[in-house]
Amino acid sequence: MERREALPFMPTSKKELEALGWDNVDVIIFSGDAYIDHPAFGTAVISRVLERAGYRVAVVPQPNWRDDLRDFRKLGKPRLFFGVNSGAMDSMINHYTAAKRLRSNDAYTPGGVAGRRPDYAVKVYTNILKELYPDVPVVIGGIEASLRRFVHYDYWQDRLLPSIMAECKADYLVYGMGERAVVDLADYIRRGKKEGFGQLEKPCQIAWLSHEKPSGNGEIVLHPYGEVLKEKKKFIENFNSIELQANLAETPVMVEEQSPGCYLYVNPPYPSPTTEQIDSWYDLPYSKLPHPRYKGKHIPAYEMIKFSINTHRGCFGGCSFCTIAAHQGKSIQSRSEKSILAEVENLRKIDGFAGNISDLGGPTANMYGMEGRDKSICRTCRRKSCLYPAVCKNLNTSHRRLLELYGKVSGTKGIRHAYVGSGIRYDLFLDGKGFLEPSSEEYFCALVKEHTCGRLKVAPEHTEKHVLDLMNKPCFELYERLQSEFFKVTKRFGLNYTIVPYFISSHPGCTMQDMQRLASHNSLKMVHVEQVQDFTPTPMTKSSAVFYTGMDLKTLKPVYVEREPEQKKRQKSYFFKFDK
Repeated sequence: MERREALPFMPTSKKELEALGWDNVDVIIFSGDAYIDHPAFGTAVISRVLERAGYRVAVVPQPNWRDDLRDFRKLGKPRLFFGVNSGAMDSMINHYTAAKRLRSNDAYTPGGVAGRRPDYAVKVYTNILKELYPDVPVVIGGIEASLRRFVHYDYWQDRLLPSIMAECKADYLVYGMGERAVVDLADYIRRGKKEGFGQLEKPCQIAWLSHEKPSGNGEIVLHPYGEVLKEKKKFIENFNSIELQANLAETPVMVEEQSPGCYLYVNPPYPSPTTEQIDSWYDLPYSKLPHPRYKGKHIPAYEMIKFSINTHRGCFGGCSFCTIAAHQGKSIQSRSEKSILAEVENLRKIDGFAGNISDLGGPTANMYGMEGRDKSICRTCRRKSCLYPAVCKNLNTSHRRLLELYGKVSGTKGIRHAYVGSGIRYDLFLDGKGFLEPSSEEYFCALVKEHTCGRLKVAPEHTEKHVLDLMNKPCFELYERLQSEFFKVTKRFGLNYTIVPYFISSHPGCTMQDMQRLASHNSLKMVHVEQVQDFTPTPMTKSSAVFYTGMDLKTLKPVYVEREPEQKKRQKSYFFKFDK
């Protein structure tokens, strides 16, 4: 494809297309979020990698689905396909609290206004586009599509739903981080339109529906949707198989029958990106700004991240309630120091930057640069977590590279502070006996003294062992040791800082008595309201599967699950009623 000069922003209107002199567009992306050209937002990343590959891309942010559908018509047909995502969050989590109450705001909308996207946005947008343009392929992606690609439990309807592909009319689904998949899929569709699709091999990391039965040539065939509706144990078997394959370096095609004779095919993912590849995506010419159409408008999610820098992605923590590994992968994909420092330099060009980086981190801030010592062991590893029930002996837990990065960033001209706003895993530098290695204590001191903005955020999640075991989290005694070390550091340097532990109520296994024990724990006398959240089952997590089935996914033994809204509310509120 012909490479073109990068645009300040992708066009979002007919007027902008005309100003560019474009009479056609290759790909039009519909998103549930406002359009912000920043690498923290998937629409920006996907549009930039397609642009670099030579494709013309337009974006339609937050289209109105309630009127005469003019937003879906205004740019006409793309030459290749429509892309659809719900935004940076699943639309149902974006809309509703754990109590299933409608939220009053939306951080991804100008002014924080709620109601600018529909429930199940991917399905709604896709079906509108297919009704208007039945002959144009639709490719869905992002969090909502990715984590709903298989049969999944939907908390808001309180039932199992088939793959999102079976509920909407999309042609393809890109799951996970889609930079390579979307470009290869664009090439596939472009070539298929010219040469025919018959002999072309479908790209990795996509899913599609077919009436062809599995060939028996090595595919993993899951239990059909109709069977898992009747037998929860079969749903557990499917979930365990999907989760296992997500943690392996090499996986086969997976097949899941959605209705009689209709099969979902899921191609294996690409290998983890190299440092050069991930650098190439973050080094694209993002403006780092909201589109000019939002001039003068406040977008809360942007204000939160505009002076932050993502150092890596992926997570090997394996928390049962978390979707990061399911979407981004288990292995840590770290950017080079050169790429990160170049972004630090570019921050100085953004209006309003006063030298303070709000967050220098990733899904788990202190996993930067960490990997297995022997890669051959990692390629055959079947563990979901490298940290639970114990830290893997093959894992290199040195924080030396991260300390060097902190030093280089802090030493950059114009940088006053580089804060770490992301959460950390303290079991990467502490165990029951103390710090794991020399770099561990040095890292913790530097983190508290130089990179904490008065509040160190950590997530012990609970105090009771049987609940923590279901969460795949370390024992609470380790948090107590961290708290002790924190107060030693703050006292040593004369810092009036606080440690902020986060907890989850109503997680599977958690009873009212467990919350009482949590609330009355001596180590938590200074914890405030903001540090407890009610458990929300989200698609494709172990905790959600336990919530739905009421069973331990390994032993199949019963697990206590609080389902009653009032009791869930009591679990959360009990914590704050306890007299400290």
